[in-house]
Amino acid sequence: MLGDYGKFKQSIYGLTQIDLNSYREKQMRRRIDTLITSNKAMSYEAYVKLIQEDSKKLEQFINFLTINVSEFYRNPEQWKRLDHEIIPRLIRTFGKNLKVWSAACSTGNEPYSLVMALSRFMPLNRINVIATDIDRQVLDAARLGCYDEKSIAGVPEDLKRRYFRKVGKSYQISKDIKARVCFQQHNLLLDTYPSGCHLIVCRNVLIYFTEEARDEVYQKFHQALFRNGILFIGSTEQMMNYKELHYQKAGPYFFSKE
Repeated sequence: MLGDYGKFKQSIYGLTQIDLNSYREKQMRRRIDTLITSNKAMSYEAYVKLIQEDSKKLEQFINFLTINVSEFYRNPEQWKRLDHEIIPRLIRTFGKNLKVWSAACSTGNEPYSLVMALSRFMPLNRINVIATDIDRQVLDAARLGCYDEKSIAGVPEDLKRRYFRKVGKSYQISKDIKARVCFQQHNLLLDTYPSGCHLIVCRNVLIYFTEEARDEVYQKFHQALFRNGILFIGSTEQMMNYKELHYQKAGPYFFSKE
């Protein structure tokens, strides 16, 4: 046993403003215990002292804690629906000056996918995507915009040819795409949300939250959306109580604000 996990959660909140009470405890505690053991700390208390004194270990902890599995055009059928139904619907409702937020954006695959999807409907200089994540390391990787072949496998071939350049074994995304995304650090459980969004994309992240924390985030997304704006969630997630949260279903994994 590594000690008092409750006290550890309090210490982590004081250091990082990350509330571990909002994550499913069994799963998260197992991940944390693995990291602590790999760092040869003998207790939660010893590990807290380690990350207090070593900024690199603190960054390692935040990076390990957050779930950063991402790829371009993940779940292609859902992106086809976005292309064929959702984006045209948003343009009909709001015009082409859309405010788009990619929440928990990880290494940038998703916001860059959004820019490419929107580029089929409007010039790049009309596109602006806010992309946020709690993890500064993945935001740095996102700004770099360099990916392996597996990550970009789902990108439609015409967009791949237009917006990626092979550099060694990696693929560098176009500066024109990168310029349309504004990356910012943001804690979904703590920070103020953007307002007046037409489309919010947050996929395969909230599954790690408790039911209470998940509903709180969905409520905040609702407040951040314009009426008739769209929330796009992941294939690993469900919003069974969407009516109680004042959403309407706009298709599988898509919900509109009432």
